[in-house]
Amino acid sequence: MTEPSRGQTLELYFVSGKPDGMLTAEVFNWTGHVLATPRTQITESLLRPEAQYTGVYLLFGEKDGSDLAYIGEGEDMSDRIKSHEAKKDWWTKAILVTSQANSLNKAHIKYLEARLVEEAKNIGRIALENGNTPSRPSLKEAERANMEGFLDYLLMVLPAIGVNAFKQNKRPKLTREDLKDAASPVFELVTRKHGLHARAIIEDGDFVVLEGSLARSEWSNASQQSSYSGLYAELVENGVLVPAGETLKFDQNFAFGSPSAAGAVVNGRPTNGTVEWKVEGSTKTYKDWEAERLEVK
Repeated sequence: MTEPSRGQTLELYFVSGKPDGMLTAEVFNWTGHVLATPRTQITESLLRPEAQYTGVYLLFGEKDGSDLAYIGEGEDMSDRIKSHEAKKDWWTKAILVTSQANSLNKAHIKYLEARLVEEAKNIGRIALENGNTPSRPSLKEAERANMEGFLDYLLMVLPAIGVNAFKQNKRPKLTREDLKDAASPVFELVTRKHGLHARAIIEDGDFVVLEGSLARSEWSNASQQSSYSGLYAELVENGVLVPAGETLKFDQNFAFGSPSAAGAVVNGRPTNGTVEWKVEGSTKTYKDWEAERLEVK
């Protein structure tokens, strides 16, 4: 008999009493501790005891109009962030991950850092400022299992506090019946100059580009500074985009956080997705469709 999945209790503590300020997150029976802070409160955050623990940290923000993240580790995260990451002016939110008893060691956090970078790159939802993926340190089998369990809890907590970088983007195949029953119409993006035709739907709040959609064969040289170029490169590297004649093709359904992120990858350049995606077979833009839905509601 299959056991039903059990619910979990997440305890959030809003340090300043404001939902958009510093907060901590813990799960019953999990040894981990998460501190989330806007950059405007980073000074106060780094004075907290847990900020001086051994752990991993994640920085989130925008650069050149595109979402960007950085993942790092430190035996004293406050020193690490003050001495190095404070020089990065693009980030607006920091997540510090530690254990409640400061029981993580250097090998543990190197392992967690490597696994988080792997997950973020494999999922491809957000571009990373990290260079190469760090290698996993050698851990005993039991320690490795413990860290994977720690990571499972962390990946459950992060979306609950507004961090969606680790939500799975790869989606199962959809039949024609599935598309008919979808909550949104099918959208299409056509760029005749480069022979591109992409189709997408909205599913579970994500903008999902459908398998078989065509994308530009290379990123535009004129747009190298956009962080979406990193996302484009990661999708090519991970086999989400595969060669198809003079273009690339989506080898699977893939979820993006916004129409503009999806449009940028399809066109190989920054794209105003709310205007360039249109309801299939019409001239109605995504923006117009969204406005109509708001009026109906």
